[in-house]
Amino acid sequence: MTQARTVTSTAERHWAGIIADGVFKVVLGAGFAIGATRLDAPLGVPAWLLVTTGVALLIGGGIELRYVRGRPARTYIRLMIGYDGGWALATLAGLLVAWRGGTAGGEVWLGYQVAAPLVLAALLVAAAPARPDTRPAAR
Repeated sequence: MTQARTVTSTAERHWAGIIADGVFKVVLGAGFAIGATRLDAPLGVPAWLLVTTGVALLIGGGIELRYVRGRPARTYIRLMIGYDGGWALATLAGLLVAWRGGTAGGEVWLGYQVAAPLVLAALLVAAAPARPDTRPAAR
């Protein structure tokens, strides 16, 4: 009995993390879009790039949330690992550009955040549907 409870608990944590990832993208996207005129100078990027990034994150996060019940957790986890690994590399690349005196660090960082959520969303849409036993329980 304990073993089954552990598996359920792990699965519930995965789904909670998947939902949190989608919500985070939506909130971050809204923040970029709404705060574009205040964030452009500190990030050294034009406001339109922040708005574009915000829209891409809103779309990507929205699609993540839309397909939560329709795609396997394994698919989500793999895509999220790839996305987050790419995000870390883009962040490091942007910081490296800025530390070396370049002016394109913000563009590198935001450019990734424009493309990656849309790619992740497209891969989710194209992914095979979840079997009924892999979907989170409706409450």
